[in-house]
Amino acid sequence: MHIKSIILEGFKSYAQRTEVNGFDPLFNAITGLNGSGKSNILDSICFLLGISNLSQVRASNLQDLVYKNGQAGITKASVSITFDNSDKKQSPLGFEVHDEITVTRQVVIGGRNKYLINGVNANNTRVQDLFCSVGLNVNNPHFLIMQGRITKVLNMKPPEILSMIEEAAGTRMYEYKKIAAQKTIEKKEAKLKEIKTILEEEITPTIQKLKEERSSYLEYQKVMREIEHLSRLYIAYQFLLAEDTKARSAEELKEMQDKIIKLQEELSENDKKIKALNHEIEELEKRKDKEIGGILRSLEDALAEAQRVNTKSQSAFDLKKKNLACEESKRKELEKNMIEDSKTLAAKEKEVKKITDGLHALQEASNKDAETLAAAQQHFNAVSAGLSSNEDGAEATLAGQMMACKNDISKAQTEAKQAQMKLKHAQQELKNKQAEVKKMDGGYRKDQEALEAVKRLKEKLEAEMKKLNYEENKEESLLEKRRQLSRDIGRLKETYEALLARFPNLRFAYKDPEKNWNRNCVKGLVASLISVKDTSATTALELVAGERLYNVVVDTEVTGKKLLERGELKRRYTIIPLNKISARCIAPETLRVAQNLVGPDSVRVALSLVEYKPELQKAMEFVFGTTFVCDNMDNAKKVAFDKRIMTRTVTLGGDVFDPHGTLSGGARSQAASILTKFQELKDVQDELRIKENELRALEEELAGLKNTAEKYRQLKQQWEMKTEEADLLQTKLQQSSYHKQQEELDALKKTIEESEEILKNTEEIQRKAEEKYEVLENKMKNAEAERERELKDAQKKLDCAKTKADASSKKMKEKQQSGWPFFRSGLFDTVDVLSEIQQVDIFIWKLKLSLWNWKSSRESIHLTNNSLKL
Repeated sequence: MHIKSIILEGFKSYAQRTEVNGFDPLFNAITGLNGSGKSNILDSICFLLGISNLSQVRASNLQDLVYKNGQAGITKASVSITFDNSDKKQSPLGFEVHDEITVTRQVVIGGRNKYLINGVNANNTRVQDLFCSVGLNVNNPHFLIMQGRITKVLNMKPPEILSMIEEAAGTRMYEYKKIAAQKTIEKKEAKLKEIKTILEEEITPTIQKLKEERSSYLEYQKVMREIEHLSRLYIAYQFLLAEDTKARSAEELKEMQDKIIKLQEELSENDKKIKALNHEIEELEKRKDKEIGGILRSLEDALAEAQRVNTKSQSAFDLKKKNLACEESKRKELEKNMIEDSKTLAAKEKEVKKITDGLHALQEASNKDAETLAAAQQHFNAVSAGLSSNEDGAEATLAGQMMACKNDISKAQTEAKQAQMKLKHAQQELKNKQAEVKKMDGGYRKDQEALEAVKRLKEKLEAEMKKLNYEENKEESLLEKRRQLSRDIGRLKETYEALLARFPNLRFAYKDPEKNWNRNCVKGLVASLISVKDTSATTALELVAGERLYNVVVDTEVTGKKLLERGELKRRYTIIPLNKISARCIAPETLRVAQNLVGPDSVRVALSLVEYKPELQKAMEFVFGTTFVCDNMDNAKKVAFDKRIMTRTVTLGGDVFDPHGTLSGGARSQAASILTKFQELKDVQDELRIKENELRALEEELAGLKNTAEKYRQLKQQWEMKTEEADLLQTKLQQSSYHKQQEELDALKKTIEESEEILKNTEEIQRKAEEKYEVLENKMKNAEAERERELKDAQKKLDCAKTKADASSKKMKEKQQSGWPFFRSGLFDTVDVLSEIQQVDIFIWKLKLSLWNWKSSRESIHLTNNSLKL
């Protein structure tokens, strides 16, 4: 391939379109006078071939190639070369079908330059590949040999000659492509590693988890099939048991029907006996009426007299009742007065309490004596009315007491006969049942032994389950907790990745430069190593730090060098080595001057607004140590331009004052704060770390619990089976004839014990009633003398009670009178009221005693009437 023609237009000295023809395929020389444009033709060829070193075409930039730099109205330089492509062996790749190839390059002032191949736009790479494929790489060192460099070529060393031959042969192009391909391969390998990491850390665990869930599901299906099979076996077993129970129940039903018939026969016999006893009772009642007929008339006369006395006492009762109501009203009035007076005597409660306690004690003794007097009066009235006291203290006539004794004797005899009959029947039944039970004892004992064996096995299983110290459903709760933690970790990872995707500058990742690399040597980005104390200062701190927020802090310069060389960093980073960094910080004297100027709360060093680890002190001083932060623009201006301070100052709103003469600020960007996002990212990382630690601990606990849980489930299954077996055996025993017979035996034994106890009690009651009847009968014979004796005893007790009551009342009055000197006039009034209340209480008590005596007399009259009626 060789040049056929060159067309120049606006290129260097060729203002008008100029076409150069007649090129030889092998050798060409351009001749002419000085300044005729010979070199410009050679420059146009190099320009079209894409030379990158413009000094070789005597230009500093592409605009110098335009005619008079565009000052003569020509703003475009264009070079077109037509190549002969008739030799297909040396044709460029992809252009074998063209006999001629026309390449054009244009440069426009203020615009871009472009290539055209056969009139079609092409990029620089395509044009370079076209020329390199035929050995026309103009950027090769030896492609263009300038004037005076022939000697240098002749003196070349073998490697240089080899390089020139490679350039001429076109093999150097493949070397360059090889280097470019290697760089591309390195980039692709990094991407491939990233994809492999995603596969290992995310996709493979997910697939493994799905496989585990699949195996669990298959195990679940297997267990469900086993449960279904066992359920069918269990239902069949239950059916067989039900059939057996049905057969035994039919036999028991027949036995029960026979017993019912037998009991009905016994019931009819008992009805006949009851009728005979009723007839005997009627005969006895008729005989009793004949015996007491003579006494009845005298009793009726006594009844009439008692009714007359009752009417008279009723009138007296009504009068006393009215008096009682008046006295109670008077007592309430006195109590009201006493309450009013007691309000004025609150200060005297301590002195009054001692006397009051004594009065209360005397009052209780007086009340007790009054009750004794009332009881003695009641007893005297009862004796006067012809009544006497029985063992219970109740007042009744001798005839009434004798009648009660006869009733007790008759009742005891009846109960004894019934108990004797029941005892005899129960003993006979017990004897028969014991004989029947002995016949069916074998099968029952066998089932009972089987039940005891099952219970012992159950207790053994329970002990083994307890020894495992395993809480039921603990594994399920831990699995649920693990699922929840996995969901939380997934959610936090998504949040973390979303934040990094929105803010790629927050991501800092690197590959370990060497084996056994200590990652603690790399501290991280500055922004990730600080915490802002006051969130209102976030904007100011971002302006103070600037791009240094994204600097990487390392321990030494050696670590930084290794990180840059072999850490495969994704972008450019500035390294801050802690052992080499020289940091400056605002002097304390300067800070005091600034605080005195605008106030201590209005200006602070930026370094004081962030928190960090002590080991990072130098790095933080380097980033934040040389700038003040003020609350507003006025204070910032004063601090920044004060001759004693002259330090860069930033406001909380984001305005920057530099003493070197610059001022920036105004409207701030509405984008999210980087430090805020870093803090949010750190919070997500901390929470993610906590959740992952919890999940790790949970996995360890589950691994240790798995065997225990499996053993517990096996024991629990065995225990449930034994429980069901025990329930079935228990049901079988309870439904067996032997068990029912045993229950009947226990009931009969209980009946025998109760009957024997009743017989014993009735004998005792009958004996006491007979003894009492004999005593009453003797009293009845000597009724008059007995009444006189009881009347004297009652009178004696009454006199004694009256004497004691009067003495108590007198003693209480003396106690009241002895207390007078201790009180003032107000207290005397209160005591007077108490005395009046006491007198009213005594009067009320006497009225109540009279009413009570009247009621007692009335009751005795009623008893007499009832006894007379009887």
